[in-house]
Amino acid sequence: MSSWLGGLGSGLGQSLGQAGGRLSSFTGQISTFTKDMLLEGVEEVGDATTELQVSNSKLVEVESAFTAQKLEHERFKKLYAELEEKLEASEIQIKQQSMEYRTLLQQKDVELSHLKARQSGLQEEVQKLQHSAQSASVGPAVLPVSTSSTTATSSSASSFLPRPPGSHHGFHGDEMDFSDVLWSQQEINRLSTEVMRLESEVAHWRRVSQASNSPGTGNGDQGEIIKLQRIIKELREEMSREVDEHQHELTALQDAQRQKMADISRRHREELAEYEERIEELEEQHQDGGGQVTGPPDSSKLLELQSTIQCLQEEAEAQEKHLQELTTSLEEARRKQACLQLEKDETQGENSELLQNYTRLQASVSELQTRVQEQEGKALHKAQLDSEIQGLRKALAGAEQEVLRLKTLAETEPKEEVEHADILELNTIIGTMKQENDLLEQEKLNLQQRLRAAEENISSGGGVGSSDLEELEDLKVELEKRERALKDTQDERDTLMAELEELDRQNQEATQHMISVKDQLSGQLKEAEAEVTRLSTELNAAKNQAGALEQELETQMEKLSQSAFTLNDLHMSKQQLESTIKELKDKHGRAQEQSKEARREASELRKTLQEREEHLSATRAELSQVGERGGEMEGVREVLAEKEAELSELRRELAEMRSTHERVMTEDFEMKMENQRLKAEGERTVVQIEELGKQLREGQAPLNRTIREKDTRIEALKLEKGQLEGELGQAEKALTELTKQYQQTIDELTRARSMDASALQTEHERAIKINQEKDLEIAHLKRDLEQMASDHRDTNEMLSITVAGQKQLTDLLQEKDTFMDTLKQNAAELQREMEDSICVANKEVEALRQVLDDKDKQMGGMKEENSHLKEEIDRLRDHQSRPQPLAEPRTLDIITELETEITQLKTSRDALDEEVQTLRRTTEELHASLLHAQQSLQAQQSELEQAHSRQEQTALNYNRLIHTKDEEIARLQQAVDSFTEQRGQGVVILQEDKTQSLNGENGNEKHDLSKVELERLVRGIKEKDNEINQLSEKNLSLTKQLDQLSGSRDEVGKLSQMVLQKDLEIQALHARVSMGGGLSQDFLLLQQQMHAYAVEREQVLAVLNEKTRENSQLRSDYHRLMDIMAGKETALMKLQQENHRLSSMSDPSGTQEMFRETIQNLSRIIREKDIEIDALTQKCQTLVAVLQLGEPDSASGGVSSNQFEELLHERDTLKQQVKKMDEWKQQVITTVKNMQHESAQLQEELIKLQGQVSADSDCSSKLSVDYTRLIQSYEQKERKLGTLSQELAHVQHTISQLSTTKDVLLGKLDSVAQGPDVSLSPQTAGTSLATEAPPSHQEAASSNKGLHKQIQLLQALLAEKEAMIRTLQENNHRLSNSSLASESEQRGQMEEARRVRGRLEALQMAVREKDLLIKTKGDQLNQVSEALRNRENDNEVLKQAVTNLKERALILEMDVKKMKEENEMVTARSREKESEFRALQETNMQVSLLLREKEFELSAVSEKAGTLEKMLKDKEQGKSGELNQLLNEMRSMQEKAVMFQQERDHVMLALKQKQMATTAVQNELQHVKEKEQRLNLELERLRNHLLEIEDSYTREALSTEEREAELRKRVAFLDDRLATSSSAVENASQQASMQVESLQEQLSGVVKQRDEARLQLHTSQEQVNQYAVSLSNLQMVLEQFQQEEKAMYSSELHKHRKEKDEWRRKALTLEDKTAALQMNLDEANTALDSASRLTDQLDFKEEQLEELKNQADLRQEMLEEAEQKLMNLLNTTEGKVDKVLMRNLFMGYFHTPKPKRAEVLRLMGSVLGLTREDVDQMLEEDGRQGVTGWVSSWLGTRGAHSVPNTPQRPTQSQGFNSSFSEMFVKFLEVESSPSLPPLTLLHDIKPLSAPPPGRTSSGSLTGFAAASKRAGESNPFLAPRSAAVPLLNSAGAGAGGVGGHLLMKPISDALPSFTPVPVSAEASGGAVLKDLLKQ
Repeated sequence: MSSWLGGLGSGLGQSLGQAGGRLSSFTGQISTFTKDMLLEGVEEVGDATTELQVSNSKLVEVESAFTAQKLEHERFKKLYAELEEKLEASEIQIKQQSMEYRTLLQQKDVELSHLKARQSGLQEEVQKLQHSAQSASVGPAVLPVSTSSTTATSSSASSFLPRPPGSHHGFHGDEMDFSDVLWSQQEINRLSTEVMRLESEVAHWRRVSQASNSPGTGNGDQGEIIKLQRIIKELREEMSREVDEHQHELTALQDAQRQKMADISRRHREELAEYEERIEELEEQHQDGGGQVTGPPDSSKLLELQSTIQCLQEEAEAQEKHLQELTTSLEEARRKQACLQLEKDETQGENSELLQNYTRLQASVSELQTRVQEQEGKALHKAQLDSEIQGLRKALAGAEQEVLRLKTLAETEPKEEVEHADILELNTIIGTMKQENDLLEQEKLNLQQRLRAAEENISSGGGVGSSDLEELEDLKVELEKRERALKDTQDERDTLMAELEELDRQNQEATQHMISVKDQLSGQLKEAEAEVTRLSTELNAAKNQAGALEQELETQMEKLSQSAFTLNDLHMSKQQLESTIKELKDKHGRAQEQSKEARREASELRKTLQEREEHLSATRAELSQVGERGGEMEGVREVLAEKEAELSELRRELAEMRSTHERVMTEDFEMKMENQRLKAEGERTVVQIEELGKQLREGQAPLNRTIREKDTRIEALKLEKGQLEGELGQAEKALTELTKQYQQTIDELTRARSMDASALQTEHERAIKINQEKDLEIAHLKRDLEQMASDHRDTNEMLSITVAGQKQLTDLLQEKDTFMDTLKQNAAELQREMEDSICVANKEVEALRQVLDDKDKQMGGMKEENSHLKEEIDRLRDHQSRPQPLAEPRTLDIITELETEITQLKTSRDALDEEVQTLRRTTEELHASLLHAQQSLQAQQSELEQAHSRQEQTALNYNRLIHTKDEEIARLQQAVDSFTEQRGQGVVILQEDKTQSLNGENGNEKHDLSKVELERLVRGIKEKDNEINQLSEKNLSLTKQLDQLSGSRDEVGKLSQMVLQKDLEIQALHARVSMGGGLSQDFLLLQQQMHAYAVEREQVLAVLNEKTRENSQLRSDYHRLMDIMAGKETALMKLQQENHRLSSMSDPSGTQEMFRETIQNLSRIIREKDIEIDALTQKCQTLVAVLQLGEPDSASGGVSSNQFEELLHERDTLKQQVKKMDEWKQQVITTVKNMQHESAQLQEELIKLQGQVSADSDCSSKLSVDYTRLIQSYEQKERKLGTLSQELAHVQHTISQLSTTKDVLLGKLDSVAQGPDVSLSPQTAGTSLATEAPPSHQEAASSNKGLHKQIQLLQALLAEKEAMIRTLQENNHRLSNSSLASESEQRGQMEEARRVRGRLEALQMAVREKDLLIKTKGDQLNQVSEALRNRENDNEVLKQAVTNLKERALILEMDVKKMKEENEMVTARSREKESEFRALQETNMQVSLLLREKEFELSAVSEKAGTLEKMLKDKEQGKSGELNQLLNEMRSMQEKAVMFQQERDHVMLALKQKQMATTAVQNELQHVKEKEQRLNLELERLRNHLLEIEDSYTREALSTEEREAELRKRVAFLDDRLATSSSAVENASQQASMQVESLQEQLSGVVKQRDEARLQLHTSQEQVNQYAVSLSNLQMVLEQFQQEEKAMYSSELHKHRKEKDEWRRKALTLEDKTAALQMNLDEANTALDSASRLTDQLDFKEEQLEELKNQADLRQEMLEEAEQKLMNLLNTTEGKVDKVLMRNLFMGYFHTPKPKRAEVLRLMGSVLGLTREDVDQMLEEDGRQGVTGWVSSWLGTRGAHSVPNTPQRPTQSQGFNSSFSEMFVKFLEVESSPSLPPLTLLHDIKPLSAPPPGRTSSGSLTGFAAASKRAGESNPFLAPRSAAVPLLNSAGAGAGGVGGHLLMKPISDALPSFTPVPVSAEASGGAVLKDLLKQ
């Protein structure tokens, strides 16, 4: 907790310190910036204009800096407040949590202490009870169950401890954490469970003590107890035997399944035997005949080969016939092709007829054009009709081009087409040919095999005749010829196939082309007719169509909204269904797990039941045998009662388990039913969705047709844009590749550095790994040798379980995959629907735009008509000045009507303007929503792709897991095979306890492995569920976006309604104009309109001013952002400077240089931005000038207002783009900042890692040095040991020599001792003679002299011998001393050797520890390197993001340039429209003059009519003269009137021209005045601003001076403190100075690291600047390139379109070709697959054959070893029979049923050495006399017949139906009979499949060994044995057994034979037999 608080505190301190540092850096930056700007202002100011510009820029910069500071200040205040609140809240939380944890800990400690005390007390009670029970029990085997339970408890107590008590000290210090609390809770739970277990054990021991202390503790009871214990022992032994028998029965059942393989192997062996017999026969024939033998089999083979060659010839002829038939069929196909060519000519004639129809259509179109020219009087429909006629002409031209293309295609088409029926016939022929070819190939293979066999036979034969060889060579030549012919036929078949495929393809192409031509021609005819009818009907029914279309649009919109709602409902229901499916699947999984557990428990209970039932049966059998004893029966009955109670409990538990299993099964069935129901509902919903999608598509089809033409143009433009972007991307790729190269060099350097350090580590690790692998291999070999039999069963069970689990998991995964696929399909459909809806919305928007443009055009026409009406009003005024009394009231009424209509028109126009604005806003909103939708679509697509990649990765992982499991299974099988081989080589006697324990351990390990795998798979399924949830959420978001689109569609519907209203209003206006076109209107209304136009112009100017202000605001925002960027950079620089100042206080020049560099960079950036601002202002001024030029024209007409609106609209779009650009720039700035921060962090981590790497390298170098030293010392010690051993051998040799010399000397001494004895004996004889007979003195004297001489000689000899003895004794002493010294030296050397060994062991331990350390360090290094790589990858990703942002910025700049070009185009169009407007005005003037002339002529005609009437009247009265005078006067008057009228018209024209000029001059005057006012206002504002700036500068200068004074004071204060601190440091001790020096060294290291980081930053900044320069150069080059290529694009576009058409044609042809090729490829692939399957099967069979051969060889070896061991056993147990054996035989006789007892007696007689005839006689006497006769005869004839009987062979036919007891007795007979020589036994033993007599014994031995090995392999329950005696033939395994006792049943080959026991020389054969019986 304290560490967490410390971390919080440090984080808060860091954040506050950073905030303070930023504030200080910002203030310093602003002050330096203002100083620099003041200096620059002083230097640069020259003129008044430049002064103004400079002051303006400075003002803007200061304001932006001030606003930035304010914003930063407010942000820091908010941050500070939030952090304070967070601190308080966290402190409160921490206090509460610490209190809770402390109380919890106290409670848990108390509980722990209580539980531990209770546990200790219970353990003491248990120990006491154990002691009492042991004292009460008599003998060690009274209560084996209880002892085993105690051991189990102790083991469980030790195993249930999860970890040692010291394992919870790994957290922060000694403080407790939440994990410790959890651990303590687990410990308490474990202790409570242990206490419960101990209580149960205490209760059990109490019961036992009560039972032992019961009154039946007498001596008699004890005897009974001992008897009962013996009985229990025997029962247990019998139980174990019965269990073994049951296991053997189980293995027999398992082997019954494997009999198929055994049959196959037997057949294979029989075939091998036949082949071997044939080989032997051939060898015999060869030996008999020598070199001349060419026997009948060779001739028969040659005949067979000749017959096969004839067959091949016949088949080749048949194939040639078949080829001829194929050629005929090809000729027929060519004829049919000619027929098709004729049909083609007919189609060309039809094409010519269609061309004639086209010419007729052209004539009709020309007629229509003439009609249209006649109807040109209607001005409104003229433009529409022209455009439609042009469209028709284009369509006709396109049709003509298509006709020409068809002609060319018809000319160039290949003249080879075949009908489908012929192709089908050819396909059938080819299929038959293929079958025949396959048959031929098979026969060829058979022939080749036969040839090989013949060649082998001939080669084995040796000297085959030259004639046979020649025949063989001829046959080979013929075979080669046939093979060539076959190859030729195959080649011809391939060519025919290719021709057929080409004909197919050509036929398909021709038919498709004909169909497409017909369709195109029919479509063009229909289109032409439709266009003709449309042109005739459009003039009448355009309005009706528009209304109908609008109604259809509304209905479609309603349908779309309804479908969207239904889609939403369906999606919601689908999600609910998916959630229910998930819940049901979870329930299903749980139920399956429960059912699995129930099945497992049921199987376990069944096993226990079987064991208990077997135990019961055994106890009952024993009770029936021991039925005489009453006391024992009572004990047994009690045991039985307990067992029956246990059985009843087990049965009850089984019933409960079965009921739970049935419940689980019913739940599982219900779950399955619910799953099926939900699937059905899901399918229904999918069908509904598809129907809705079809409805949507049907609704959208008519709308899509109108937009395709525009899409093509847009696509062409997009292609051009894509080319440009591709070139840009290439340039940027080159840059990125350069950067990647640099990074690669850096990576290589770092890798080289890391490799030096890791080389030693890799060597150490390799050595350790090799040692560990060897140890593991030894351990594995031992374990596997001990566990092989049990491993078989466990692995089989585990494999079945894992396979089942994997199958379930794979099924689940497949279901998940299908579900994912369906979801992806749904998502794809939703995306398609979204895209379709977006396209529909775009089309509707474009349609609305077109409608708006049409309305604008109609408005222009209305304005033109208004001008016409004005002119007519002027003319009518002139006309009204003349007196016309009759027409006045009518004209007044008409004028009033016109006034009312004009007011209505104005109101309608205002409303229309408002609607247009609203429509524009809605269109903009629609654009924004469309953009959002597209972005969301892109995001969803990327998420879908990520999910798909994750799914693929998980699938790959699962595939890898399965692959690894398969490899492990294969490895285990290989290990089992190798261990079976090794088992045959060495005798291993295993203890059952070890195997059982190891089996248990192995099973547990495998269970753990399977659990781990299952957990992994379950995790994968959970991850897939999460992915499915994410996809469903994405579907929800897509449905929401569809709802939004439906809302946008509603808006489009509203817009369409508004357009309808506008249309209606325009129609009303048209009607009114047509009604009142020739009437006059008021002049006042015209003046009002002029006034309104002037007001509109002023509004437009005001809007322009507002836009300029907004532009300036945007610029200021941009500058502010740039200032913030610069401030961040300067803050970074300041932090670096402060660090530098701390490190080196004496050099302030570096910081000033840094300041200057940053200020220069900032000033350069600001100048660039000023240049951009000036360029923008110039562009704005040019735009304003263009608008002002257009204003005087707008005064005369209403077109300029439309132009203004268009310009404003474009201005808004440009503004939006500028905003987007700003946002992009802000994003770029943020990313750059993040990259800078991350780069700093990465550099710090790099430095740390480098330090760690250097430390690790030092450690590794030290370790390597130590290791080399240790190795050297070890080698020296080994040398010393070798020398010592040599010296020891030498000393031993010398000792042996000394001992031999000693023996020699002792022998000599003995001889010397015998010499004086001999010399003394004659002396005594002489004395006796002298005493006996002294005849004379002379003789006595002479004899005395001789004696003296002899005595002297003897004395001299004695002295010499004594000297010799002394020297020898001295030598002996010396030798003994030297031997003692050598022994002491040896002991010392031995002790030294022991010490050396101890040191070596310690050194090895140290080396191992160091190796472990090196391993850990290497792992840490790897982790660090992985982290570094991840960081580098992140950096690369960020760099890519930066490059992408740069690309986007470039694209945006390109868009801006395009918009500017479009603006220029718009201004050019506006100028053209103005010139057109002036021309129209002039034409209007001329038309008005013509109208006036016509009116004058009318008036003249009317006057003529009046005069004529008067003349008629005068004629009636008779005044003819006056009439003539009047006529003359009238003519003169008319001429004058004409003259006056012409003069008046000229005057009017001049007046109007003057009025136009005066209005233009007035407008210019107004503009000049407004400009003067604006300039004056700006001057005053600038003066005020300058004054304010000067004031602010003075204030800032004063504040800076004050700050400087304060800083100087602080410096002085710090100097004082420095002086005091220096005195204190001098007074400090030497230890402190040492510490300071170490700290200074650390500081210098840190400073060096920081300097390196700074250098890296500088280099990165320089790289950034270089990149910026290169980018600017690239931009310049790109602009030049675009300007150059703009001219080329127009010419290249045409070429590209032509090429595109050609490519489309080629693509169509290629698609057809690919389809045909795909068909052929599929057929070829199927054929290849079948061939590969056949080859695989052949390989598999060959591998099986090889494996079977290897097994046969191995079993042969095993048989030989078994026979040798059998012979040894026979020699050892020769003729030894025991009493126990006889007793067992006696007992066995009575146990066997009566019909089989005769056989038992025969076997017993053979054991005792009786012949079969004697036994038969005794049995006959037995039949006559009874039971007593055989005993007396048997006892009487025992000694007579001692001739041993030969042992029967185990493979004879009598053993097929023999029982176990019979086999056992036979085995005993074999053991008791005397040994025979091994050669006879080997010849007697026959293999499993009896070979012919001509074969050697090797084959039989191999067969025997193979049989024994197979028997061993098929039974996994048996312990490994080396010398197994085969009891049965494998053929007899299937024979039925005899009913009755188990011992009498027949045994399969899988039953075990007895393992030979190693017998010592002291033990007798009887003891061996006893051991065997016990086993």
